[in-house]
Amino acid sequence: MKTFFGNGSGSNIGKIVTMDRFASGRSLSPLRQAEAYWTALLTGDSVPMRSQVDPRGLENILECTFILERIAPGLARFRLAGSHLSKLAGMEVRGMPLTAFFEPSARTQVSDVLEQVFSRPAVAELGMISAGKLGRTRLQARMILLPLKSDLGDISRVLGVLVSDGVVGATPRRFTVPDTRVRPVSDIQTPQEQSLQVSAEFAEDQREFKRPGSHLRLVASRDD
Repeated sequence: MKTFFGNGSGSNIGKIVTMDRFASGRSLSPLRQAEAYWTALLTGDSVPMRSQVDPRGLENILECTFILERIAPGLARFRLAGSHLSKLAGMEVRGMPLTAFFEPSARTQVSDVLEQVFSRPAVAELGMISAGKLGRTRLQARMILLPLKSDLGDISRVLGVLVSDGVVGATPRRFTVPDTRVRPVSDIQTPQEQSLQVSAEFAEDQREFKRPGSHLRLVASRDD
């Protein structure tokens, strides 16, 4: 799994963002780890490049991490995927469309969310449920989709994470999407912006010092 992502170019060597800079990486869920890593690559509202993503920055969550490539409006396929996704699908998922993980009734919804990720661009988080039927136990999962630019500069890649809670059981597992959350990239603060905001909040109030008005008068007393 050490070669899960690759660098795509040698220009980023020495510029790896590791999880050590985000408190304790292991105390964060895989979705929050991926989001923190991706946010650290932001510059203003500019989406990070695919070539900036290095596996050493995500090494403890690679099994549930994936890269998507946009192939048509609302449609993307897996270019790379960790072992957890293969377990859920019961097969290798490279080359499969993202919608293969969802029930037919949910695929239009997923395509609409995916298109927002590419077009706005935006970060999307999906709450997912796989029903307990045909010998399967009910399975809950969550997915995050983080937009990336290709080497050509177009937003046509996604860094994603899919985690599930429970026994996988019989495969393939397909999900419905009871809830989604979509946030424009322009609304997400970079680490630098967060630092400036914290500094401003804790800065002392530099009020101008003013001398007291001359409203006191000296009273001389005379001893009798």
